[in-house]
Amino acid sequence: MQSRIQVIRGDITTMQVDVIVNAANSSLMGGGGVDGAIHRAAGPALLEACKVVRQQQGECAPGHAVITLAGNLPAKAVIHTVGPIWRGGEHNEARLLEDAYRNSLQLARDNDFHSIAFPAISTGIYGYPKAAAAEIAFHAVSDYITRRPQPEQIYFVCYDEENAGLYERLLTQQGDEPVA
Repeated sequence: MQSRIQVIRGDITTMQVDVIVNAANSSLMGGGGVDGAIHRAAGPALLEACKVVRQQQGECAPGHAVITLAGNLPAKAVIHTVGPIWRGGEHNEARLLEDAYRNSLQLARDNDFHSIAFPAISTGIYGYPKAAAAEIAFHAVSDYITRRPQPEQIYFVCYDEENAGLYERLLTQQGDEPVA
């Protein structure tokens, strides 16, 4: 049986999945890194959808997630989650990062989405150490899907070789084969 988790080296904005996850900032108004790339690829409709969410609930706190339409992306929707800023590991960063993954998976499930693509949340400008973030992400996702049939397919989409290697090692340790 093929694994429900796969590692892809590539651009998350091109993933043909039900939903992609945006490593957003709390303002939801776009930014740098993957957040900026997703906003640019999605076009102005995504920013407008994020403005509506902000008007309804205010900023999105670290560990939380919200869902919007996908604009020009090939996905059906975008889940925006805010990971923690790394401050040395003594400020609940691990729990907040785990919550970001778990809450994103729950939103995908609540909206009957079967496939989801994650970036490496918090590892860019937020400074989370990549190896520690990969372990938290992989274990949070693995734990979530052992108890639930949905989402059926989870992709860790890594823009760089370093992150791809970290996720591939974790996947191989679990006994599955990585996908190029």
